[in-house]
Amino acid sequence: MSGAGDIGVLLARLERLEAESAIRGVMARYMELCDRLDATTPMDELGALFTRDALWAGKGARYGAAFGGHCGRDAIVAMLDRYRGPVPYFAMNAHFLTSEVIRVEGDAAEGSWVMLQTSTYASGTSDLRAARLHVRFAVEEGRWRIARFETENLFSRPVDRWDDPAPVPVPDSHGD
Repeated sequence: MSGAGDIGVLLARLERLEAESAIRGVMARYMELCDRLDATTPMDELGALFTRDALWAGKGARYGAAFGGHCGRDAIVAMLDRYRGPVPYFAMNAHFLTSEVIRVEGDAAEGSWVMLQTSTYASGTSDLRAARLHVRFAVEEGRWRIARFETENLFSRPVDRWDDPAPVPVPDSHGD
């Protein structure tokens, strides 16, 4: 038979799991919106993923110089808005998150991921990048939001093309 203390422990665990799920949802939506930065991107929704006083920053020599830091929701949205055009900066862009760690403590949380980004630019060039993301989250107005987003380059390299027209290799159906 469960006591009142057991229920409290279960409720705390449930709240933590729900917070982790909400944080994953914030990161997934952020990456989805960044995948298609163009005239149709709902920039108000993108901005709402951040706290009012959030910080977005490139870390390390490469990303610090390329991206700098942007303080406040409006500054972050303005920085991301530059990628929309008038001609979108990206012809194709896809982000993949892995190696996730999320730690929740009350109304604050920290997460880290390794991000892989595949991009083709309007110029026709393509590259593959990996970055380590360190992200702090806070509950603001009843929602989990990004309070601090830091990205640090792990590697970057040019790619000739993404979709090779060569047939996909599969095993021979005859068992040869």
